[in-house]
Amino acid sequence: MKKLLACLLLIASPAYALEAGFKEIFNGKNLNGWTSVNGDGKYEVKDGEIVGTGDNTKANTFLRTKKTYKDFDFRFEFKFDTLEGNSGVMFRGLQRDGKDGRVYGYQCEHDQDKKRAWTAGIYDEARRGWLMPASNSDEAKKAFTAQGQELMKWDDWNEVRIVAEGKHLTIYLNGKLRSDYTDNDEKNFTPEGFFALQVHAGKACNVRWRNLRVKEL
Repeated sequence: MKKLLACLLLIASPAYALEAGFKEIFNGKNLNGWTSVNGDGKYEVKDGEIVGTGDNTKANTFLRTKKTYKDFDFRFEFKFDTLEGNSGVMFRGLQRDGKDGRVYGYQCEHDQDKKRAWTAGIYDEARRGWLMPASNSDEAKKAFTAQGQELMKWDDWNEVRIVAEGKHLTIYLNGKLRSDYTDNDEKNFTPEGFFALQVHAGKACNVRWRNLRVKEL
């Protein structure tokens, strides 16, 4: 009977719950452990998902974790409800001093632009700009776009995996490696920081996330 019950529980559980060593960082019910900073974008919980919205948002808005992380394997799913504005997820994010200091640092891009398709690229928010693909290589940008157009699900959920081990950063989109970057910039390399979900400034942004979980390495 115990074995049967265990099997039934496994069948009923979502696939990600079976991953050894992972912990949820969003409880599916409320935003405990998170705080909204910077702009006036909105975040709410609907049907076990975090929904981010922006309407003529004046500044980039971030829903950030209160906890910080060093080396990790971070996994989640996201989708755009409309393709009106882009988004992203900060990892090892930092925040400048002050009551509502500017969030900056590594960001996993969520790109709504079908022509560019740079989702799962690495952008250094409010600091160095694009790290992956390399901003000085037209060939690299063209190849990154081609792969992104093939992998990105514009009307459905996308699986993202971010692995940070020291200076080595990798990001996977729907099971395929997108970004492989080693940050040897001693001035800007960031060893630890928070996760944060972005509602980008602009006319509109409609994006959601679910199944956020992390394994600290």
